[in-house]
Amino acid sequence: MFLMSRIKIVIIMLMMTVAASAVTPVKRWGQLQVIGNQLCDSKGEPVALRGVSLGWHNLWPRFYNAKCVKWLRDDWNCTVLRAAMGVCIEDNYKENPEFALSCMNKVIKAAIRNGIYVIIDWHTYYPEKEEAVKFFGMMAKEYGKYPNVIYEIYNEPMEDTWESVSDYAYAVIAEIRKYDKDNIVLVGNPHWDQDLHLVAERPLEGQTNIMYSLHFYAATHGQELRDRAEAAWKKGIPIFVNECAGMECTGDGPLDMEEWQRWTDWMEEHRISWVNWSVSDKNETCSMLIPRARKDGHWTDDVIKPYGRIVRSNLRKYNP
Repeated sequence: MFLMSRIKIVIIMLMMTVAASAVTPVKRWGQLQVIGNQLCDSKGEPVALRGVSLGWHNLWPRFYNAKCVKWLRDDWNCTVLRAAMGVCIEDNYKENPEFALSCMNKVIKAAIRNGIYVIIDWHTYYPEKEEAVKFFGMMAKEYGKYPNVIYEIYNEPMEDTWESVSDYAYAVIAEIRKYDKDNIVLVGNPHWDQDLHLVAERPLEGQTNIMYSLHFYAATHGQELRDRAEAAWKKGIPIFVNECAGMECTGDGPLDMEEWQRWTDWMEEHRISWVNWSVSDKNETCSMLIPRARKDGHWTDDVIKPYGRIVRSNLRKYNP
């Protein structure tokens, strides 16, 4: 009798463990929405997503696979992944669209299956309005029914004015909303997503569930950029940090851990979502892996570079 009771207890505990593991981020938070300057879940409660960005699809396509996505969810505790589809550099989307879409579809579908959010990132520095409208219309038509999807319509405008970025955004968002009325859209801003003061002066009008990108590299960008972002946030601008890291803006050089922690504390205080750059294996500080790292995850510390180990530790600390 005692043995039977022990067996029942073990079975119940196993069932509870399985049930708990099934509560994915998307099951927990559902359809995201923007209320004021805050990203919220389907019930209107504030939520912050935290995760990593895959490197350019045309440079590191080997990490664009379902097993890698699952590993980043299960081992790194990512609640969001960013799929950076290269629209410039060699072998980009414009030159080889079939390959680009193959990479993107693998990651998007895997994110949906694994119950995490996924950022579809138009990764370029130059306006490509006609191509972007077609691409995001296609993505919205295919995936707009899933609450997992977030659209990043312009990675990092460099020399564009805010007026030209706004015109671009209106056109792309209009196409997305033909097929997807409610998923979040991330809008870039001039000078590598750092001119939020211009956004605050003239945010997009007549749009819902829109957030504005902020990118920083802690060894280059410090209190001055935080002050600018803070001022925009206080004016009601919803901010999403869809690319950040701890080294210089070149992606290389030493880590500035003190400044990185200041940024992290600021984002956590404001419940602002953040995504670290990047899952790649280039010989530079911001690439989290070394070249012999497996393409499908299962990474041990000896193939994760120091920056990658810190990112993993932070994600496991801050994500539920």
